[in-house]
Amino acid sequence: MNTTLCQSCGMPLTTPAQFGTEADGKATREYCIYCYKEGQFEQPNIPLEGMIEMCTAILKEEGMDEESARSMLRNQLPYLKRWNGTIERGTLASSGDDSNDTSTESNGLGGALLGLSEPVRYVTLPAKRLAGVSARTTNAIEISGKGCIQSLWNQYFSSDQLSAPEVARYGCYSDYTDGITGEYTILVGHEVNVDEALPEDMDSVHLPPATYAVFTSRRGPMAEVVGEAWGAVWAWADQHKRIFTGDFELYDERSIDPENVQVDVYIAVQSMQ
Repeated sequence: MNTTLCQSCGMPLTTPAQFGTEADGKATREYCIYCYKEGQFEQPNIPLEGMIEMCTAILKEEGMDEESARSMLRNQLPYLKRWNGTIERGTLASSGDDSNDTSTESNGLGGALLGLSEPVRYVTLPAKRLAGVSARTTNAIEISGKGCIQSLWNQYFSSDQLSAPEVARYGCYSDYTDGITGEYTILVGHEVNVDEALPEDMDSVHLPPATYAVFTSRRGPMAEVVGEAWGAVWAWADQHKRIFTGDFELYDERSIDPENVQVDVYIAVQSMQ
């Protein structure tokens, strides 16, 4: 199932009834009916921060932890079409150096927001097998603060089956039931040979050959940059290209220092032929 997101509030658009409308009454899949109707925004003057607070209140009413909801929205909404480009470089970065350097790296998150909203490249990779520890979860569970992903990473690094320290680690998402809204399997581990025998306490996942859109984070604390990279993925305008055969985060030599991490997120997409 191809799920798109409202490019104003980030709501997943799963049914035609949720689509906004243009001035001629035709449906648009860019915006939801709550944000955009008859060719106009319902709240034309609301600022980005106002939208974040409004959506936080709605998610809180639906049972989500307030701080988790606000954090998710701050990672996601700035990349959406309505807001992309409204953030000046350095606006969301920490204050300090007033250098005139306008590179993304020197402008922290404010600069990164302008560079992360599209994949940095597309690559086609052969099939691969990953092994480690896994569990079933959903994005809603993870955002609520009751998820399992962090505990899986802890379990993996405390196990007796670790690969060599220099080997790349993966956070792999597969076996989706309903795109971004349903359950999926998260596996934390490393790559192994297709026919390699594994201990009984290790799980594995086979990823088919695929083309991937690659999103690369800025450098920074792992807890921040991974969330920012996924915010860019969720807000990416070409959600319809996703095929959900398996996506993964790649942690290589750039991820040795947890306070200065750079991670690549690989999203399986339709062939570029």
